[in-house]
Amino acid sequence: MSLFWIVIRQLAEIEAMAASKKVITREEWERKLNNVNIRKEDMNKLVMNFLVTEGFVEAAEKFRKESGTEPDIDLATITDRMAVKKAVQSGNVEDAIEKVNDLNPEILDTNPQLFFHLQQQRLIELIRNGKVEEALEFAQEELAPRGEENQSFLEELERTVALLAFEDVSNCPVGELLDISQRLKTASEVNAAILTSQSHEKDPKLPSLLKMLIWAQNQLDEKAAFPRINDLSTAALEDPA
Repeated sequence: MSLFWIVIRQLAEIEAMAASKKVITREEWERKLNNVNIRKEDMNKLVMNFLVTEGFVEAAEKFRKESGTEPDIDLATITDRMAVKKAVQSGNVEDAIEKVNDLNPEILDTNPQLFFHLQQQRLIELIRNGKVEEALEFAQEELAPRGEENQSFLEELERTVALLAFEDVSNCPVGELLDISQRLKTASEVNAAILTSQSHEKDPKLPSLLKMLIWAQNQLDEKAAFPRINDLSTAALEDPA
């Protein structure tokens, strides 16, 4: 039975238990948890999926040797993908675009939104470096035509160009565009597009399962008192109030 269906089955059992609105003791809860049979192979696949998706190529290779778990894509492609991601995160957007095209030109050819966001990031980097004239020329020649074709692109372009109107960007309403978080956002978008082009899931499965755990606990909270996990990093059970 797959890990997904095991989680679904446990959710069904939790709902049945919660219907009585009783207090579930730690002993009773731990007994039920111990009865859940999760194959080690499934856990290993979860770990490998996370390492591959997030780009930890060295860790993935080591884990492959130690666990015998084979990744579902060539690990060599992870290095290329991480080079693109690193280029965006460091502000070298032109280099990132070249690397994406080297990997697969269709990624940008078939994804106008991604290409616009990369070009927008190039504009942000020009503004960050104080290249005002170059930024205005780039915006007019490269981004404005795309904005005329797409209203959402035009709005994003206007927000970006607005950075030039403020000497002190710390008080600028759109100053967050110059935050490192904006680079990370663009890098994640590129990473997801490359993964999709390689027929790989763009998001790791593990965070989704953790979100499912939190959702299940919140649902059960409305109907019963039970030992819950509040700290996901330790997975320690805390006794019900």
